Amino acid sequence: MSSQQSPAPTPSAAAPVPGPSGAVRNPVGGHVPVAGGLHSVGLSYARELAAETVQVFVANPRGWATPTGDPRQDEAFRAACAEQSVPAYVHAPYLINFGSHTEATVERSVTSLRHSLRRARQIGALGVVVHTGSATGGRDRAVALKQVREHMLPLLDELTHDDDPYLLLESTAGQGASLCSRTWDFGPYFEALDAHPMLGVCLDTCHIFAAGHDLTGPDGMRQTLDLLVETVGEGRLRLIHANDSKDVVGAHKDRHENIGSGHIGEDPFRALMAHPATAGVPLVIETPGGKEGHAADVARLKRLRDG
Repeated sequence: MSSQQSPAPTPSAAAPVPGPSGAVRNPVGGHVPVAGGLHSVGLSYARELAAETVQVFVANPRGWATPTGDPRQDEAFRAACAEQSVPAYVHAPYLINFGSHTEATVERSVTSLRHSLRRARQIGALGVVVHTGSATGGRDRAVALKQVREHMLPLLDELTHDDDPYLLLESTAGQGASLCSRTWDFGPYFEALDAHPMLGVCLDTCHIFAAGHDLTGPDGMRQTLDLLVETVGEGRLRLIHANDSKDVVGAHKDRHENIGSGHIGEDPFRALMAHPATAGVPLVIETPGGKEGHAADVARLKRLRDG
């Protein structure tokens, strides 16, 4: 879409149940497409989902390109999110891996993540989600984490502006030589990065379930969140990817399912939004089904939150 075309309307305000401070306890939204215009396409889609929070890509998620943004779209997106109190997040490309044994991959990872962090600041995003990666080439975890420190810590130290985003680590489903899949794996990762003040966690419910944390049952979600807080400390959980799982617990398969239609089920999401560690933390869905499925999942999570 041409930058001369008028942006689409901003997302209409939903009617969430306010928390004690007047804010929504857990804004619920989704990852939205932005091809054709960050504001004109992305926020139009968000409006149709009745999303209270959004996540976007600012580059091809499966490539290394670092495109410049459209300043007009950037400013319109930033202004609309601020006006509607819609917290926005950026998901960094999937290829990033600071634990890789390939020097070129590490160098490209630095460039790509720096790009996502800078673009996030330009559009007013609160955080950048990055996958924690793996120790490839048969390397020892300690060696890979030392490399994470060497290349990721300088990027964190560059976040000195008041409106810079947090860097949010997202664990994996535990495939291969994953550096972080169980809650306690965040411990060594945070240690490697000196528990930097701009470091946070994005918890993906499908990933943590697939990695082996059984979120079901009366205490499954509570125990998992308690473990996370015990590992990284209070206030580090800043975003949740709310996804059900097509596979059973411990399957090590990253296959998302619609809320309530997978092996996690609805009740754990209700428990998640009642836990002290998630107060004020937004939920973003990354589920199948296109716009119709996404809207249904957003509505379902709001019902579980407000019911």
